[in-house]
Amino acid sequence: MAITKTKRETGLTGNTAIAYAMTQINPDVCPAYPITPSTGVIEEFSSFVADGAVDTELITVESEHSAMSACIGAAAAGARVMTATSSQGLALMWEMLYIASGMRLPIVMTDVNRALSAPINIHCDHSDTMGARDSGWIQLYSETVQEAYDNLIQAVRIAEHKNGLLPVMVCLDGFITSHAIENITLLEDEEVQSFIGEYVGVNTLLDTDNPSTHGAIALQDTYIDFKHQQSKAMAGAKDVVAAVAKEFAEKFGREYGLIDAYMLDDADEAIVILNSAAGTTKVAIDEMRKAGRKVGLLRPRLFRPFPFAEIAEALKGVKSVAVLDRADSMNGFGDPVFNELRSALYELETRPKVVSRIYGLGGRDYKVKDAVEVFDELAEITKSGKVKELLKYITLEG
Repeated sequence: MAITKTKRETGLTGNTAIAYAMTQINPDVCPAYPITPSTGVIEEFSSFVADGAVDTELITVESEHSAMSACIGAAAAGARVMTATSSQGLALMWEMLYIASGMRLPIVMTDVNRALSAPINIHCDHSDTMGARDSGWIQLYSETVQEAYDNLIQAVRIAEHKNGLLPVMVCLDGFITSHAIENITLLEDEEVQSFIGEYVGVNTLLDTDNPSTHGAIALQDTYIDFKHQQSKAMAGAKDVVAAVAKEFAEKFGREYGLIDAYMLDDADEAIVILNSAAGTTKVAIDEMRKAGRKVGLLRPRLFRPFPFAEIAEALKGVKSVAVLDRADSMNGFGDPVFNELRSALYELETRPKVVSRIYGLGGRDYKVKDAVEVFDELAEITKSGKVKELLKYITLEG
């Protein structure tokens, strides 16, 4: 979808918005291998490269593993680096994800969320990025096309922050967000460039005046010290994300927090959910509020690092909570967001009852009625004070 480079409101798909943001960022290097449903990101960005709209070196590689390997090499050399992938592509990068984060390389990658095989499925769930949640990458999740666009621009600043130097994933729902057209407001190229600033690499291989070693062996006497530094940087990244979001809001008027709380102030029951399904849940909440039901929503925008203190503060007055995960940890005892959120609430003097509900795997529709049914179940838990089923699949047929 061709668009002119000017600040205006326009209708774009999520993939086009990401490609356009990449064009405005103008990374030095973009190694890429296409995979549905993120293919459109690189297809459209490559057209900007071909037209000479950016200076990016677009490297077409033979696999996603090679794509992340090339990202690591380019970033280590001192380049500003971006790429995009989905699902099995992210899984094929697995080995290299840990190397990118362990080497503290500020790579920015869009992941258009898609189910992992088997069976083969090309539609949305969060099993890909949830599987990579402990790889040392900061993870931002996007409810809308506008947020995906804004998150990608902020991700550059977050990754390159001197107190972080960690890679960032920007996540958006496959097809639901990536291929749906929404009206968004674009920034001007000059605004984006002013916000992200010029990139100056740290300890880069091509800085021959200050030689450095990358990827060296670290055995018993040093490995844990490197990991400790990386862990502290990840914990501190929460403040970096908040600070960058605050500056973004001051400059451009669009506010983002670590979490999005919707009608939680007086809520008795709440759903916690990521990405586009939050919008569906908000519609259900609006309808139920009209009927006098005190229900609300919490949507984590940041999942890595996990904003445990902010989540506990937001949910401290709620009586029952359902965490809706679009991924299954296959542990028989709750799922990725559920387990971490439940732990975050542990120190509260009065804790809400919390249940885990798995929904929408492989792109199965999540509808307003599904949210209403979850709220009805939560109301029963609030009334009885008892949880009958801690873990359950919903949105099943029949």
